[in-house]
Amino acid sequence: MKPTPIKKEIVDGLIAQMGIQDFAKATIREVKQVAAMSEQQSGVEFIKMEMGIPGLPAAQVGVDAQIKALQDGIAHSYPDIQGYPELKRQASRFVKAFIDVDIQPEGCVPVSGSMQGTFASFLTCSQANRQKDTVLFIDPGFPVQKMQLQVQGVKYETFDVYDFRGEKLGQKLEGYLSKGNICAIVYSNPNNPAWICLTEEELQTIGELATRYDVIVMEDLAYFAMDFRQDLSTPFEPPFQPTVARYTDNYMLLISGSKAFSYAGERIGVVCISNSLFHRHYDDLSARYEGLPFGLVFSTRMLYALSSGTSHSAQYALAAMFRAACDGEYNFRNEVKVYGERAHKLKEIFLRHGFHIVYDRDLDKPVADGFYFTIGYPGMSSSQLAKELMYYGVSAICLITTGSHQEGLRVCTSFIGDHQYGPLDERMKVFAENNPR
Repeated sequence: MKPTPIKKEIVDGLIAQMGIQDFAKATIREVKQVAAMSEQQSGVEFIKMEMGIPGLPAAQVGVDAQIKALQDGIAHSYPDIQGYPELKRQASRFVKAFIDVDIQPEGCVPVSGSMQGTFASFLTCSQANRQKDTVLFIDPGFPVQKMQLQVQGVKYETFDVYDFRGEKLGQKLEGYLSKGNICAIVYSNPNNPAWICLTEEELQTIGELATRYDVIVMEDLAYFAMDFRQDLSTPFEPPFQPTVARYTDNYMLLISGSKAFSYAGERIGVVCISNSLFHRHYDDLSARYEGLPFGLVFSTRMLYALSSGTSHSAQYALAAMFRAACDGEYNFRNEVKVYGERAHKLKEIFLRHGFHIVYDRDLDKPVADGFYFTIGYPGMSSSQLAKELMYYGVSAICLITTGSHQEGLRVCTSFIGDHQYGPLDERMKVFAENNPR
C-alpha cells in the first residue's frame, strides 16, 4: 500500500470526535467540517467537492442595480409582500423569454431564495386539501427539502428515478398518485445531484398525471438553462428550458438567482405560480384563510408570516438581471458554462482511474456535464468510498443523503481550481493502485 496524502488517523479521529457513526449519512456541513479540519491538521490542500455553492463572481448587472437601489434609499422601506412591481414584470418576461410560458406578473412572487420558496410552497400545498397530506419526491434530490417537511410535520414519499425513466415513469408515479393522498410532486431539472434532465415526454407524463389526480407540481429550476448540451440562452427563441408547465395548469416554478446568476449570498428568487392555480380556491384554504385563493394564501399568509417580504434591494438586483437577460444584453449561460467544462475534465480523471458515473444517461443520451455529477467505484459502498477519498484529500457527499438508492457520491464542480486537476489525477492514480478492482 502506498501512503495516502492524509494520514488515516487524522480523518478517522475527526470523524470519531464529531460523533459521526455512519459516514454515508454525514451531512454536507459535517463532511465540509471534517475536510477543513483534516486540511488544517495535515497541511495538505483538500479538493473540496461537497458544497453546492457558486464559485463564480455575482452578475455585475445585479450588483450595480442593488448598489444604486441602496444609494437611493430603498433600505428604509419595507418591500410589498407581493414583490417589487418591476421584478414581477421582468420575471414574467423571463419566463416567457426562456421557457415560452405565459405567467402574469401577479403570479411571480419574490422569495428569499428558492429555499424559502419551497418552504412556503410546501405549507400552501399541504394545507390545500386535508385529504392530501403527503409530498412525493422524484429523487435523487436536494436533502434540505425533506428537512423542511420534517420541520413542518408534513409526510412525504420518495422513489429513486434511476430505474424508472421514460415509459416506466408514468406507471411508477400512478402507483403513488392513485392512493389519493399526494398533494405535490417535487423534482429539480437539471437534477441535483445526478444532473439528469427529464425529457419533454417525461414532463408531459408528469403534467398529465398531475391534472388527472389534481396534484400540484413544484418544479425546482435552481440550475436554470444549465443543460449545456444545448444552448437555451437566446431570449424568445427556441430551444427553451423544458418544463411541466406545457402539460398542466397545476404548477409552481421555482427560479433561483443563486446558481444561474451566482447571486446566492443575497437570498433572492421567484416562485412563478400558474395563472389558473394562483386564482384557484380550495375549500380548506378558504376556510382557514378568509376565502383567499391559492396565490394570495402563498404570499399574504405564508410568506408574510415567514419573513414579511424579501430583501428590497435584492429584488432590484434580480429585476435588473432578468431584464438584461431578456433584452439580450447579458448571457447568463456563458457566465456559468465553466461548470460544464470542469465536470468534463473531472469525469475524465475519475473514469481513467476506474471510477464510473452512477447516473450516466438521459435515456439514450449521455448525461450532461454541469454543476454536479455522480461517481462510484467497484466493490465500494457509498460510506466506504466517501471515507476512503478523504484519505486522499477529496471530499464529497454520499448519494444516500439525496434519496438515491445507488452506491456512490455526489461531486460538485463549483470550487475546483485549474491548479487542482494535476493533484487530483495523481491522487486518484494512487487510490486505484491501493484499491485494485
